[in-house]
Amino acid sequence: MADTIETAPPRSGDAAAESIPVTDDAQTSSYSMLEPRMKKVYGAYYKELYYTPERRVLDPKVQELISIAASLVAKCDGCIDGHIKKALSLGATKEEISESICIAAAINAAAIIDLTDRSAARLGLNHFPMPMTARPADAGSEKKG
Repeated sequence: MADTIETAPPRSGDAAAESIPVTDDAQTSSYSMLEPRMKKVYGAYYKELYYTPERRVLDPKVQELISIAASLVAKCDGCIDGHIKKALSLGATKEEISESICIAAAINAAAIIDLTDRSAARLGLNHFPMPMTARPADAGSEKKG
């Protein structure tokens, strides 16, 4: 049974203002919002990347370890599960998976620093300025006693 969500009072000739059909607590399938031709394009890309060994440069286990880190950064639950399972099936150790997770955490931490650095620059903030130090070129110009 489909309910509807009214988006706005309908205006004549405005298709976007019509109600949008939704379902109550219905399970949706993966790619349910992707039109079939784009789903096919994505599927071909994925197949080329992961299932065409004659074109593969990276070792499959390394590819899966990279995919774990990328999936974590992208916050893709299904991707994380799938790539961890695949990495384990290819012989990845718990230490290798842990290192992939740590790499993802480091990348996310660096992204946060980058975002806040740019925000500080836009806002003219410098809460904890770096101490002034001698430049490497100036270090040799000091007189030795």
